[in-house]
Amino acid sequence: MNHKALFEPTQLGPYTLKNRIVFPPLTRQRSGQPGNIPTDLMAEYYRQRAGAGFMITEGTQIEPRGQGYAWTPGIYTEQHIEGWKKVTRAVHAEGGIIFAQLWHVGRVSHSALQPEESAPVAPSAIQAEQAKAFIETGPGTGTLVTPSIPRELTRSEIKDLVNLYAQAAKNAISAGFDGVEIHAANGYLVNQFISEHANQRKDEYGGSVENRLRFLDEIVQAISHAIGPDRLGVRFTPLFSSTDEDRVYIGLVESDPHKTYVEAVKILENAGVAYVSIAEADWANAPDLPEAFRREIRAIFSGRIIYAGRYTAERGARMVEEQLADLIAFGRPFIANPDLPERIAKGWAFNDLNSSTLYGGTGEGFTDYPVYNGQR
Repeated sequence: MNHKALFEPTQLGPYTLKNRIVFPPLTRQRSGQPGNIPTDLMAEYYRQRAGAGFMITEGTQIEPRGQGYAWTPGIYTEQHIEGWKKVTRAVHAEGGIIFAQLWHVGRVSHSALQPEESAPVAPSAIQAEQAKAFIETGPGTGTLVTPSIPRELTRSEIKDLVNLYAQAAKNAISAGFDGVEIHAANGYLVNQFISEHANQRKDEYGGSVENRLRFLDEIVQAISHAIGPDRLGVRFTPLFSSTDEDRVYIGLVESDPHKTYVEAVKILENAGVAYVSIAEADWANAPDLPEAFRREIRAIFSGRIIYAGRYTAERGARMVEEQLADLIAFGRPFIANPDLPERIAKGWAFNDLNSSTLYGGTGEGFTDYPVYNGQR
């Protein structure tokens, strides 16, 4: 097993990364209540995994309307900033580099999660029927529900949202983060604007690919102006086909995904952002990304490229060796193995994942996974 490529240092924006292994954004729903404030427990969770060359936080809502799941953290109040300082200090003490993922779920929400129980906001008033929101039903308990019917954002509200993204980026820097990632994936707000299915607007934000990418472009420009493009990345989930209808919303399959996402990456290249992160479909029968798409992204983008999905260390190392990827993200393996880079480097066995403790709860299945002890 030759994983050498995963352990070569590389540059990402102004930062030198110690390896090519990424701890990606993973929703865990353990923020402190009330207020969705990051906690000491969350700081320990991230600290344990700071052996990654690069880390991105769980999705972090930029405003109250951006929440689609109970107990997910925010980045829009002073209390949030103070809470996240615990995380960044803990990670930096271990020599880690960490970005905050800026998140707005748009239509994938429920009125129970919205201010004054209002309708969620979206590019168009089209319900996310195949998605699920998660609402609290009691202390520490909740349930999945079909998202509420959203209302269409006005032009002025779209401009306000662009400013909210920029302010959230500033807040992240104030909290000690090294940069931010725009969550433009998984059927959430930015992805909804990109999608011809979720976005049926008749103004300059809808219709053509250029128009549907306008919201993304404006956010990229605003954040670049606020904190610098070299401290900014963007995550996409391009799907080219689906054999699992229940999961289509995750990537919102477009009629021409190649053109859509090539044009999106061109926006990032023109802005000079640090990286693009491409989260591939990861369910059992999910389609692979076309080789031609990977090669065109590599040809047009001069920043770092991160891939996440069904990657083994061997497959990830090959992608780096072939120069199609610069960094490889490992999600669930990193949840169960806080010392994942060392396990990969030394060929040690992995802990098994406890899937029943992924979302919500305490330290169980969160901070209690053991480091390697030589017995497995």
